Amino acid sequence: MIPRYSRPEMVAIWSPETKFRIWYEIEAHACDAMADLGVIPRENAQAVWKAKDVEFDVARIDEIEAETKHDVIAFLTHLAEHVGSEEARFVHQGMTSSDVLDTCFNVQLVRAADILIEDAKALLAALKTRAFEHKNTIRIGRSHGIHAEPTTMGLTFARFYAEMDRNLRRLQTAREEIATGAISGAVGTFANIDPAVEEHVCKELGLEPEPISTQVIPRDRHAAFFAALGVVSSTVENIATEIRHMQRTEVLEAAEFFSMGQKGSSAMPHKKNPVLTENLTGLARLVRMAVVPALENVALWHERDISHSSVERNIGPDATITLDFALARLTSVIEKLLVYPDNMLANMNKFPGLVMSQRVLLALTQAGVSREDSYKMVQRNALKVWETGCDFKGELLADEDVVKALGVEQIEEKFDLGYHTKHVDTIFNRVFGES
Repeated sequence: MIPRYSRPEMVAIWSPETKFRIWYEIEAHACDAMADLGVIPRENAQAVWKAKDVEFDVARIDEIEAETKHDVIAFLTHLAEHVGSEEARFVHQGMTSSDVLDTCFNVQLVRAADILIEDAKALLAALKTRAFEHKNTIRIGRSHGIHAEPTTMGLTFARFYAEMDRNLRRLQTAREEIATGAISGAVGTFANIDPAVEEHVCKELGLEPEPISTQVIPRDRHAAFFAALGVVSSTVENIATEIRHMQRTEVLEAAEFFSMGQKGSSAMPHKKNPVLTENLTGLARLVRMAVVPALENVALWHERDISHSSVERNIGPDATITLDFALARLTSVIEKLLVYPDNMLANMNKFPGLVMSQRVLLALTQAGVSREDSYKMVQRNALKVWETGCDFKGELLADEDVVKALGVEQIEEKFDLGYHTKHVDTIFNRVFGES
């Protein structure tokens, strides 16, 4: 990803320097295990650790690869330049390139997942704070973009919190599933390397041994990982889209923070655009771009082909770096989001009382009027409000059929806003637990 949408900690995971350091650790730990088994001399295994503080020369490795056309061989050649050819002759004993590549890739994905998990927790904290802040801030709920019934801004934040909490568990599951390594040889049979080597390397790297590999770790694990990232990105877009709608001029129930000196338009100085949430919508699309290729990587020829390789070299860094940036940006948006309760009430009352139509409908049916007739009685008065902006309650009180069925007092009672917020505490307890 370009620096504009990147954060240093996540970028560092995917740097060549980090990759080669992990490759080195895999090879060095494998040598230790083979020495324990008596497969290679102890002094040779110890000699490999002479490079533990070496800064591997990426340019030199690239130079060697330009000749060998093989990245792992290029690295091993460079390692021997530091360790010594004789001392390094047992490095990579019985291993295949995928043992290094796949195990390294999973280490990187685990580290990326750890960052994303912390990102998710930070976003959850921000959403929870705003949910309780606006627990009882009344706003109109909308379906199909049209006024429906009253809800609260706190419930809006709470539903995003619940969705993101599910995503946290998805990320944790994805991390667990991807945290495997394989040091099993050319087709995964351990013919030339003892399974104990794999166990040792995985333990040192914080992984679990892959129960059964071929020449590669099964790609259904990676498909599940990137699918989880795709779902998280969709939640990012879901939240961003709601904020964008709320910031529309004719709505203006909430808005991104607009800093001093910020400019909204090169042409129109009055503009305050939802640029951050629009940006998040686009970034979510980039993360989801990784999902289908990851799914298609599951089907490989026999014990291995490399059709997955070029895909993963791109989607690994791009998807994790982008989602890390997006989660951090969204957390900042939520923390600084401007909320306008007065505008929420004004919007709800744009068609006075109209949003109470269902209460009146239900009251009529409970009073003995058929549902079909009840609907007609309510709708004919509601349509007048749509057309003229008159007061819904006033129209109902002027409707002899409605008054006859309900009486004035019961009609008046149906316009109490508290009716729609009486279970907010119950919902909050479900989402956040008993307070």
